[in-house]
Amino acid sequence: MKSIPLKTLLQKPTLLLLLGLSLFSLNAFAMSLQEAKAQGYLGEQLNGYLGLVQNNSEAKAVMDDVNNKRRAHYETIAKKNNISAADVAKLAGEKAIAATDKGNYVQNAQGKWVKK
Repeated sequence: MKSIPLKTLLQKPTLLLLLGLSLFSLNAFAMSLQEAKAQGYLGEQLNGYLGLVQNNSEAKAVMDDVNNKRRAHYETIAKKNNISAADVAKLAGEKAIAATDKGNYVQNAQGKWVKK
């Protein structure tokens, strides 16, 4: 098969469009954490993790990603301070709820979702 010079390929508009689209991350099209919270899909839980307030597949993907990162971070902090990751998560949950913007959802002591 004969190779085509890069300069020739880059002069083809369709190829350029496809190349440009392929360079975009899927995250560029996905919902952000702030959007998911503001739209009422996600809220902060007492246990230090995000919870799904309303079912939405994009919001769930954001929640899973953030919760995995939080879990890893909590475990690192716990090991450094010789305490349990659950204790770190609980403290982080209290701080996250306190820092939640007005109008976003948080979990109350009874486990119910309420707007802050």
